[in-house]
Amino acid sequence: MPSSETVTNWAGNVTFSATRVHRPATVDELRRVVAGAPSVRVLGSGHSFNRIADADAGGALVSVAGLPAEISVDHERSTVTVAAGLRYAQVAAHLQAEGLALANLASLPHISVTGACATATHGSGDGNRSLASAVAALDLVGPDGDLVRLSREADGDAFHGAAVNLGALGVVTAVTLDVEPTFDVAQHVYTGLALDALAENVADVFGAAYSVSAFTDWHAPEAMLWLKRRCDTADGGPPARTWFGATPADRPHHPVPGVPATHCTEQLGVPGPWHERLPHFRPDFTPSSGEELQSEFFLPREAAPAAFAALRALGARLAPVLQVSELRTVAAEELWLSPAYHRDSLAVHLTWIKDPVAVAPVLAAVEEQLAPLGARPHWGKLFSATPGAAAELYERASDFRKLMDLHDPAGKFRNAFVDSVYQGGAA
Repeated sequence: MPSSETVTNWAGNVTFSATRVHRPATVDELRRVVAGAPSVRVLGSGHSFNRIADADAGGALVSVAGLPAEISVDHERSTVTVAAGLRYAQVAAHLQAEGLALANLASLPHISVTGACATATHGSGDGNRSLASAVAALDLVGPDGDLVRLSREADGDAFHGAAVNLGALGVVTAVTLDVEPTFDVAQHVYTGLALDALAENVADVFGAAYSVSAFTDWHAPEAMLWLKRRCDTADGGPPARTWFGATPADRPHHPVPGVPATHCTEQLGVPGPWHERLPHFRPDFTPSSGEELQSEFFLPREAAPAAFAALRALGARLAPVLQVSELRTVAAEELWLSPAYHRDSLAVHLTWIKDPVAVAPVLAAVEEQLAPLGARPHWGKLFSATPGAAAELYERASDFRKLMDLHDPAGKFRNAFVDSVYQGGAA
């Protein structure tokens, strides 16, 4: 039986419309819930900051966290199939024990695999695509409770539309991901990089390691760099002691200045397994306890200097409401609704204070400056444009609408957010 409760997202800025949450323990139970409900949305780990996961009033809000926590490795195909409710930390630990790895991870290992892929969440690296690019197959429950399997191998180009699906094609019960042999990573932090030097050397800075993040508040003239280097590649070791004016840190750092680094992954160049270095935070601690809001925008990589200049010009307005901004690069990919679709991208992440009223006008000002540069918003974070307007930034948006019609003609898996994408207009 569903439970009656008030459900919020991780940050607490969204209270979901549904007051009854279904937590099926088996796929058959899930099939009955889906077949009997007028509308269905899936609640993952709650790390979205808008209403993408909300269920319409009277609809079913479903958590798949209670499904059997199965993980199955196929060494011959170099894939792993994982239950939809599992989080990356759980999957990563299992893979490491098998001598395997995922190519990349997000900064938080606490997020669910399914939710991250459905919204094109990403890690960092000039050559690394979004987490959804690793998806080789999806097992779903369709609108009539039917079982559906979609795969890269069987569905060809249409699968590029299914991997980043906004939860609009069905309830995912399992995800099959590409894996590779395990590898070690050493994490080096550099402080004191002038923003002028960053803007003048974007390619050199973000190409200096397997995964690179730059942190700044756009008010101070400097940034901090986190370089995550694969130990199995001959890349010459970490940069010099003085590198574009930045110097190696002599102690661990947290992305937000002044916050203790206790719960961050190990730094100072100490090698360790991929899953203990690629994220910024350790899996046994959830940073910030939700005391933040987040936005993120993807721009063509060549627009980086112009984006930096625009954000620096907003520095005084950003200062009272911004905790920190993170800059990362993401490789171009074929997934229709990925913000990195067909273009190597710079991702500008903004971690706000938890004050939606104070943040709203500043966020609008940021979007006004970045929109002319081709900014596409992260589907799971805060942005001012309607989801339909955001979808029009994608050449394959109309193809995705046809995919929704094919798999869910009556719109059972849509809500106001997805309806806006479907209609290409305001929610």
